[in-house]
Amino acid sequence: MIDSVDKLNGHAAAVRAKRAGTAKNTILVSMGTCGVAAGTAPVLDAIREEVRTRGLADSVEIVETGCMGLCHSEPTVEVVNVRSGTRLILGKLDASQAGAVVDSLSAPVTGLCEIERNWYYPEDEANPGSLPQARIVLRNTGRINPEAIDDYLACDGYAALGKALTTMTPGEVVQVVKDSGLRGRGGGGFPTGAKWSFAAAQNNPVKYVICNADEGDPGAFMDRAVLEGDPHAVLEAMAIAGYAIGAHLGLVYVRAEYPMAIKRLNIAIAQARQKGFLGRNLFGTGFDFDIELKFGAGAFVCGEETALIHSIEGKRGEPTFKPPFPAVSGLWGKPTIVNNVETFANVAAIVRKGAEWFRQIGSAKSPGTKVFALAGKINRVGLIEVPIGTPLREIIFTIGGGCRDGKAFKAVQTGGPSGGCIRSNKLDTPIDYETLIGLGSMMGSGGMIVMDEDDCMVNVAKFFLEFTLDESCGKCTPCRVGNKRLHEMLTAICHGKATPETLVKLRTLAHTIKDTALCGLGQTSPNPVLSTMNQFPEEYAAHVDEKRCPAGVCSRLITFTITDKCVGCTLCARNCPVGCISGDRKQQHVIDQDKCIKCGVCYDTCKFHAIEKR
Repeated sequence: MIDSVDKLNGHAAAVRAKRAGTAKNTILVSMGTCGVAAGTAPVLDAIREEVRTRGLADSVEIVETGCMGLCHSEPTVEVVNVRSGTRLILGKLDASQAGAVVDSLSAPVTGLCEIERNWYYPEDEANPGSLPQARIVLRNTGRINPEAIDDYLACDGYAALGKALTTMTPGEVVQVVKDSGLRGRGGGGFPTGAKWSFAAAQNNPVKYVICNADEGDPGAFMDRAVLEGDPHAVLEAMAIAGYAIGAHLGLVYVRAEYPMAIKRLNIAIAQARQKGFLGRNLFGTGFDFDIELKFGAGAFVCGEETALIHSIEGKRGEPTFKPPFPAVSGLWGKPTIVNNVETFANVAAIVRKGAEWFRQIGSAKSPGTKVFALAGKINRVGLIEVPIGTPLREIIFTIGGGCRDGKAFKAVQTGGPSGGCIRSNKLDTPIDYETLIGLGSMMGSGGMIVMDEDDCMVNVAKFFLEFTLDESCGKCTPCRVGNKRLHEMLTAICHGKATPETLVKLRTLAHTIKDTALCGLGQTSPNPVLSTMNQFPEEYAAHVDEKRCPAGVCSRLITFTITDKCVGCTLCARNCPVGCISGDRKQQHVIDQDKCIKCGVCYDTCKFHAIEKR
């Protein structure tokens, strides 16, 4: 039981000293959900067997970590040679390469995929220099064993909680978060310190702290990675928040589809209780705080704080009008603060290092970093963390490596289904809350989906609207009915049945929904429609005026024709599912356009590039 700051410092120092005295070469294995899905478990087993059979168990330590962020290169390991101080990241491994991985501890090895590691600087460095990434939220993710609390303590874990409880008043804690300029990383960007101050000012003996881990954006996996890779960072921050506002219970609202995150959270909570970082009389100060898990069923609308609170209370997950805001009347009618995983993951570093340190990173209006899940048609799919204000071009081309297969970049969707699409002429825009809103998009929770020349922007808008339709709670008419009408108009455009008047109605209705919907889900649901209309008006015009899809995606607007390159091999005819292709062997074939269902099988199977798609 660690019941004082002196004991914490002594224990952490002892852990570090023991590890320094018995320093071993280390192989860190990425065992987040993405790594496991990519087949890291067999690689881990093979490395363990290789170390065992070579008799290296006393000199080589194998550490299972959370996600390293290198999803494009999973299965991934990091090899650390303590004698030389070298760190080597190896990716795209399979079990047969385990021997080569162990060999790399002592000598350069060829035949392995080495990943460039010059992408980030540690959380404790004051200056990012020229490196594109900056790790605050992800400072431990992929670098420690998330199931070993001593790993977290060796990285100054729970030092911020000890500092807050023993050297700061609750008001001083709120003030340092205010002074840091930390804004909510869940999408809205509301100042975190201000939210805490509202709850702290409420004269009520019962208050609550809620961590929103209900991550539902398509292509988003930031919160999951933090919970799987560094769960104690969130628990510590929640305890600090509880002290700051006068709450004694925290709840993590996590979606049930995150089994690994839930498992590691449960382990971390049990360890924190055993060490005395949760429970009664923390650090001997008389302050009590504990944390429970609550499971969500994956409803996207429950990312909205009032809907989330209703779900915890056992009610239907529907939003309510504000005010009152949860900081005044939230869970069970008591003052409640709701912050998402990434917001909490910043707090311990801010309390330890101070507000001024945090403000040195990012922009003046939005200090700090932002974690993004890079997805879509990009070479380096994965998890990144960059200073706020980093240009989109640097994220997509320097860090992300540009579009796959040499395709031309077309657009990037930020903010998930609540955000918008940004085209190439805006790539030099610095990413922060205000600039993205100015482009018709938003920061959102951090999903970033890259699209190339083969994507139809009208179809993209329809895709995101379909998601919103599925996830709407249906409580308010603008969202329930209005978005259905938007989807019908987008479908008509994609089918070539729209008129110029359709575009006028589409824009008018989108603005009406934004102005009248009850919650953030409905108010932002038209963003993909409006942003694509504003950024890509020529594509909408082509669909409406020319009945043509420039990207060749909308099947109703595509025509397949066989050119004189056809050699009559009959491959297309034999593969056509509806038998609409005819012609004699070694003669040019013909497609019956009345029977063609636009499936594209003929286009994909022709070896002679004799079929045109227009």
